[in-house]
Amino acid sequence: MDNSQIAESFSLLSQLMDIHGENSFRSKSYAAAAFAIKKMPIPLSRLSDDEMSRQKGIGNSTAQKIREILNTGTLASLEDLLKRTPPGVVEMLHIKGIGPKKINMIWREMGIENPGELLYACRENRLKLYKGFGEKTQQNVIDSILFYFKNKEWHLYAQVEIAEPLITGFLKKTFPTSKIFLTGAFTRQMEIIKELEYVIAETPEYIRNIFSATEGFTENASDGDFLYYKNTAGINIKLYPTDEISLEKKRIETSCSVEFLTQLQTTSEYEKADFKNEESFFSSLGLPIIPLPLRELAETPAWVKTKGIPNLITTNDIRGIIHCHSNWSDGEPSLEEMVIAAKNLGVEYLVLSDHSRAAFYANGLSIERVKEQHTCIDELNRRFAPFRIFKSIESDILNDGQLDYPDEILANFDMVIASVHSNLKMPVEKAMKRLLTAIQNPFTTILGHLTGRLLLTREGYPLNLEEIIDACLENQVTIELNANPNRLDIDWRHIRHALNKGVKISINPDAHYVESFTDIKYGVLVAQKAGLTREENLSSMTLDEFENFLSRRKAEKAI
Repeated sequence: MDNSQIAESFSLLSQLMDIHGENSFRSKSYAAAAFAIKKMPIPLSRLSDDEMSRQKGIGNSTAQKIREILNTGTLASLEDLLKRTPPGVVEMLHIKGIGPKKINMIWREMGIENPGELLYACRENRLKLYKGFGEKTQQNVIDSILFYFKNKEWHLYAQVEIAEPLITGFLKKTFPTSKIFLTGAFTRQMEIIKELEYVIAETPEYIRNIFSATEGFTENASDGDFLYYKNTAGINIKLYPTDEISLEKKRIETSCSVEFLTQLQTTSEYEKADFKNEESFFSSLGLPIIPLPLRELAETPAWVKTKGIPNLITTNDIRGIIHCHSNWSDGEPSLEEMVIAAKNLGVEYLVLSDHSRAAFYANGLSIERVKEQHTCIDELNRRFAPFRIFKSIESDILNDGQLDYPDEILANFDMVIASVHSNLKMPVEKAMKRLLTAIQNPFTTILGHLTGRLLLTREGYPLNLEEIIDACLENQVTIELNANPNRLDIDWRHIRHALNKGVKISINPDAHYVESFTDIKYGVLVAQKAGLTREENLSSMTLDEFENFLSRRKAEKAI
């Protein structure tokens, strides 16, 4: 069991204790332990009990519980609380805007035991009758429940990526003589995935017989074209049974989104399409082979006919790590550790972007600490030349759209990433005014995580994206594609519009750990869906190109 799973156990234990009104001191200590474990770079399984208890945020009692989890895979105190808590009450922990103590009131005083009942109560205007729940809170709870229901069975690409080899291996072992091919949304590199999809050369009857004797899977919502199995381990699977003759046709068609395939099927050539293999199929439609990540949008075939297949960006095209946080703010690594890790990845430069002073919760840098950090960077640049660290900051975009430092301080940075971190619940008018003001600031080099969304957790604030992109073009501002698999913001669907306008994208990891440098991969995967090339991506510039870009921009902006 890894650190993140152990941390989740302690976090859930803390939340359930609060729901049941148990010892608040112990509850807080378990929450603190969960936070500490999640940030710990060393796997707890490698530590002795004594070494464990000496870790920050972990004492003897917590260390004993960690050992229990490592030895048994479970925690007796957590299992006891889960038995005493209705599953729907536990599920309510996924609803943003209501913490464990409010869930206690909803359960104990209102008799509500699941999110569906809570939604009904809100719509009957009952929640606001209770202490601590006003009309605004009630509406926020409604919005959160609807968002939760909408995304309930969806998973981040990064989560499915871990499960895919296990499920593929299971299927190949279960059907050893059958041809099985992975297909669907995962192969198209979608940012969120509902299920893993496979084409299998078997009859539906044979598959059903095998699965009926297999634990952990329940058939659900199957139809004539596919069999759908819910998996108690988390990721569901969708199987397309077919015969050997139709295998390639089914494989090609299921590799396309419904919109993309429907567009192909409207052409007169489709009736005579050759399904022998992908090359012959696309050739019979008058197209080159369209790569899997591009088989998503209905307009792609026409776009490819006009422009051809772009030379899609790859992780090998990334030459610099832009946007990362050190232990000067809320990151885990020291500056030197970051430099060494970046050099080991083979990149030429690193853009350090710790949080600005308004982000007090993230240990944002005061003006005095900015100056101290710059002195430290100068020393490291002397030591590690020709590798270079650029002086940057992730400046909060304040409520009025201004950046977080006076101009004389902003002028000392090589570049500035401007991001919204606070007061995210804004009407479109407020959000637009705030971002446009920041974009127009001459010191803003990159607009960070454009909409503020967290996939499957938080919707972004509303924006007129065309107007934002136009403003970025006019003010020479690059738009970040935040590669953190929880963000992937700007959404890939809007990147092509930015590229058509001539606005650069920058694939950045927003890393708080050196291990997160490799999150760039997830940004590259969704960038490929938008047809992004190396030349259109800022972090693909060589060191010389990047230095010239920043110097030229500063000269043109007179800053």
